Amino acid sequence: MNKNLRVWVEGTIIAAMAMVLSFIPLDFGPSLSISLGQIPITVYALRRGWKPGLFAAAIWGLLHFPVGKVYYLAVSQVLIEYPIAFAFAGFAGVTAVKLHQAIQAGNDKQARIAVIQGTFAGAAARYFWHFIAGVMFWGAYAQWGMSPVLYSLVMNGASGLLTAAATMVAVLLIYQMAPQLFLPKDARLQQPVK
Repeated sequence: MNKNLRVWVEGTIIAAMAMVLSFIPLDFGPSLSISLGQIPITVYALRRGWKPGLFAAAIWGLLHFPVGKVYYLAVSQVLIEYPIAFAFAGFAGVTAVKLHQAIQAGNDKQARIAVIQGTFAGAAARYFWHFIAGVMFWGAYAQWGMSPVLYSLVMNGASGLLTAAATMVAVLLIYQMAPQLFLPKDARLQQPVK
């Protein structure tokens, strides 16, 4: 199988795995949740880089439509919160080259730092867009008289931090058990994103 085709097929499988994990209920009220689908997306992005990571994460976002897990207020809100926000989870791959180099050099500390940085980059990029949608579209539902900005910051920020923390723990455990999973045999080291 062609290397590029293998990468894209792998990404599609990862997106489906992320969607399956999205069905595990970890919701704490109407606006606070931990997104377990972020875990395989982060592993894939750290394995393959940010471009394939964006692709797989965008597929994950689009898979919410056929399975009926879309909360709809407006077309622009749906576009921001699903294809765009979920795609940005793939930015976990911005540290993929650094991770690959650290693994090949046997530098466990630098590899763990790259995992942590990538995990938080992906979660922050994704939840930034959820924050924007929260301000623009969900602010009318703000509780306790909060401003839409503060409400979205609290709710999306808490969900983002919880998701990032759960993802970081899971991905670090996966790295500890199988670091070779992050360095595919067919990977060529790429230049870091500038």
